[in-house]
Amino acid sequence: MTEKTLIKNISIVNEGQIIVTDILIGNGVILKIGRNHDALDTKVIDGTDKYLLPGIIDAQVHFREPGLTHKGNIYSESRAAVAGGVTSFIDMPNTFPNVLTMDILNEKYQIASEKSLANYGFLLGVNDDNLDYIINLDTSKLLGVTDDGLYFTKKGNLLADNPETMEKLFANCKSIIAIHSEKEQIVEENENVYREKYSDDVPIAFHPQIRSEKACYEASKRAIDIANKHKARLHILHLTTEAETHLFRNDIPLKEKNITTEVSVHHLWFSDQDYERLGTLIKWNPAIKTEKDKKGLLKALLDDRIDIVTTDHAPHTLEEKQKPYFQSMSGAPIVQHSLNIMLEFYKQGLISLEKIAEKMCHNPATLYSIENRGFIREGYFADLSIVDLDSVWTVSKENILSKCGWSPLEGTTFQTKVTHSFVNGNLVYNNGQFNESIKGKALTLTNNTQRK
Repeated sequence: MTEKTLIKNISIVNEGQIIVTDILIGNGVILKIGRNHDALDTKVIDGTDKYLLPGIIDAQVHFREPGLTHKGNIYSESRAAVAGGVTSFIDMPNTFPNVLTMDILNEKYQIASEKSLANYGFLLGVNDDNLDYIINLDTSKLLGVTDDGLYFTKKGNLLADNPETMEKLFANCKSIIAIHSEKEQIVEENENVYREKYSDDVPIAFHPQIRSEKACYEASKRAIDIANKHKARLHILHLTTEAETHLFRNDIPLKEKNITTEVSVHHLWFSDQDYERLGTLIKWNPAIKTEKDKKGLLKALLDDRIDIVTTDHAPHTLEEKQKPYFQSMSGAPIVQHSLNIMLEFYKQGLISLEKIAEKMCHNPATLYSIENRGFIREGYFADLSIVDLDSVWTVSKENILSKCGWSPLEGTTFQTKVTHSFVNGNLVYNNGQFNESIKGKALTLTNNTQRK
């Protein structure tokens, strides 16, 4: 029997409502929600004036291990995650080697079991080289397959550029297919236009014109059409344009959707107006676009055309980021601050706490069929975060936890703070202090056909 913890008098944000009550956790799970607990042999935390959310499930990160650990690793980035209330993550396959076989996938699960402070899951990479291998697997046991990040390895690795590959994959794959949706042909044509004018020193302000709305929209539209033809389970990663939001439905529940999408927090927080101030530090693929796009993405998130919020957390060294446009790596660290960003929108009156919990906690669990997580329910894993909504602090190099040691949010003042994070009932993060003695667990699927 592990020590029980009683969180008293806390405002629980869960499943569309906020209630002030107590919650008892022990043996890794939520034992009881409600008043009048026996506090004997129980650690008590006073939750007065604080809020309790389910632990965030960040369904798109790049934690860089194995092979790219000079940027970050599973230990360092999961540590940053839990400090931000993220208790589970799903990692992409563009580590080195690329995760294109079950053996490599299982190696990542083994590394995470030894190092990760958060719960973990991994997507299997898919491209033309391993398409037949993927199709011959029992893909129903996977969290999902994806092409995301693989274009860094070799041109032509994006499914969006290969309709014949999509046809074959969508007809045969029984798991979620998560794609990076840009037409590389359009991107390359745009690159050539700007190279002619600026050579290799293209101003970063043209990034959203190079990785354009057209490149995103045409790729998403074609992928959705092919997925609908085969009744495939398609998830479009990190949506960036208002135009694309109209391709998605909000007239049926998430559980019934075959076509889903997400927005990453930086596409809600930044716009093209920020390139002048931050330069290549906010170079992401797909690109941060206009103020109109930013507002359109938030609108679609609120009206349920966009299903979940992710980070696309992708650390690089500062040296890698500060190179000229074509050499600068795309991506940035942001997992530590995703909840703060969304809570800042709450403070501005743009979103409710209940909606934040839905998009960051409930819906990722539903979308990826993750077992007994994402909700505050008796019997579910005790993945929880306590938040102080009236605690002002400023992001600085001294409090950034990602291994790369920088953030595009440096100098940003937030009005909210994560004070505690529980992972499987273990208090892993407590007001700046970590308990690293117990590691996270592999995410499992609700249909009991999870990866063995």
